[in-house]
Amino acid sequence: FGPEQSYLQCSPISWDAFALEVFGPLLHGGTCVLQPGQHTDPHQIVELVERHRITTLQMSASLFNHMLDEHPAVFDVVREAMTAGEAASPTHTARALADHPHLHLINGYGPAESMGFTTTHPITADTTDATTIPIGSPVTGKNAYVLGPNLELLPPNTPGELYVAGHGLAHGYIGQPALTADRFTANPYGPPG
Repeated sequence: FGPEQSYLQCSPISWDAFALEVFGPLLHGGTCVLQPGQHTDPHQIVELVERHRITTLQMSASLFNHMLDEHPAVFDVVREAMTAGEAASPTHTARALADHPHLHLINGYGPAESMGFTTTHPITADTTDATTIPIGSPVTGKNAYVLGPNLELLPPNTPGELYVAGHGLAHGYIGQPALTADRFTANPYGPPG
């Protein structure tokens, strides 16, 4: 984030991505261009990116793929693109970097309960031949653990359950104590609570 960046707010207000698109640039002196209406329209994205010289776009992987397939000129203007919400396409990310080498491309991961990205992975041209795109490492103030059935830390490359912790993580579901007890647990590797 920085004052030279301009973000296009194109996520619905009910999504956690909305907060990153609005507060990220505004809290760092950047520009936030608000998309009119409640629905993401790829043609409108093209028009707003060109008119306002948007530098940063955050999109679901499906929208990123669609924009690259149908409106690739958007990525001539945009300097940074972030994909999230579903698995990033290795084919699309490789093509994006081959056709737009200036593009800084990031794959983000974070459930809504963790308010925005929990982990990020910078995708580079030398890593685009992978069959999957990693979700990356935790961002500052957040943690991600792969744990076994007894909440034990598992060694790298061992299958397990992904647990997230840190700033921005919800304390539970309002008015749903049973669901909270089922989905949230005290962090055995962090401060109490």
